[in-house]
Amino acid sequence: MDKNRVRIADIAEELGLSTATVSNVIHGKTSKMSDETIKRVQELIEKRQYMPGMAEILLAQNNSGIIGVVINNHEKYESHVLEDAFISSSLNFLSEEIEKAGYFMMVKTTNDYNQITRFASIWNMEGLVIIGFCEQEYKKLRDTMRIPFVVYDGYITEQGRLCNLIIDNYDGGYQMGRYFHSLGHRKVLCISDNDVCMDLERFQGFKAGMEGEDVDFMIIPMEKEDRSRYYLDNLSRLKKYSAIFSVSDYYAIDIMQFLMDQGIRIPEEISVAGFDDCPVCEMVRPSLTTIRQDGRLRADLAIDMLKKLKNHNESGMTIKLPVTLVKRNSVR
Repeated sequence: MDKNRVRIADIAEELGLSTATVSNVIHGKTSKMSDETIKRVQELIEKRQYMPGMAEILLAQNNSGIIGVVINNHEKYESHVLEDAFISSSLNFLSEEIEKAGYFMMVKTTNDYNQITRFASIWNMEGLVIIGFCEQEYKKLRDTMRIPFVVYDGYITEQGRLCNLIIDNYDGGYQMGRYFHSLGHRKVLCISDNDVCMDLERFQGFKAGMEGEDVDFMIIPMEKEDRSRYYLDNLSRLKKYSAIFSVSDYYAIDIMQFLMDQGIRIPEEISVAGFDDCPVCEMVRPSLTTIRQDGRLRADLAIDMLKKLKNHNESGMTIKLPVTLVKRNSVR
């Protein structure tokens, strides 16, 4: 911040007035002020060469035209959250839909949900799209923020003034399990970095789709170096499976590369599949079999629901979107 920049608070202190009074003069809200007060403020503003900041200008407006997108900078991303294929794809679709609706998009990454309220307030935002936080944090935000917000993949029992856009995680896992089973796979593995919420639903659906066959579940480290060592330590175990289903494309591509580095042919020796259908799935070799979620549809719904919530035309709700199996070359 420029230390020489004059602030509203500086003007107010010098004149012995409130910051609200000075702000009202700057923005022309002077109907209830004396001519003397207006003149004093205007003369000092000119003398001190006060220039309002963008946040102050937006705060004075009824509509800023900004939709904020806040992403949890979780430790598993290792400070590269915006490079994650799912996150970058989601931002791309949101950017298109936000611009189409006549708004501007502002992106923030943080692992502290307390910063979200301040972020929204400073920029006088029209609404928020929030990705990657937990139910308790969403509840606190709902109770403290005046603006509506939409959540991606939240686990929320009481919506209130927010909309939760989820996908059918169980059915996605089930479709993949059915596909593996139909191809004759009988001893398979599901990998994830946790065993709760949507990852658990994907595993449960996968296991159901395998119709009672031998399905194991492996919780893997979040950090890449730790994960590589873990895979190496468990290589003999990995070789026992004919197919591996990862609850995300990121981990699917990661383990596929590890296996190929160990001389294991994909899919001839081990089939690998993921979840999300990020653009990179078609770029890797072999191309990745996965479960597709419609990122464009979710972004369109997110902006539509924000407008409805803002205009009080809709109350909070959870909307579940369908998913589809995409067959590519990493499974046989």
